[in-house]
Amino acid sequence: MPKLKTHKGAKSRFHITGSGKILRTKGGKSHLRRKKSSRAKGQYDEMQPLHDSDKARVRRLLPYGIT
Repeated sequence: MPKLKTHKGAKSRFHITGSGKILRTKGGKSHLRRKKSSRAKGQYDEMQPLHDSDKARVRRLLPYGIT
């Protein structure tokens, strides 16, 4: 069985925790951010858990569980 390649775009966008959860960042973080409140801007820095319906698709892109 050949080695599987990691999708480099997914590698930079997702993190896998030690317990196996997949975390993602929120969209809209970099552009038009000045007009948002400081509370809203702070919420962009937190990692969010990935929705269950997207997990299989992302696991296929990260076959070896990149942390």
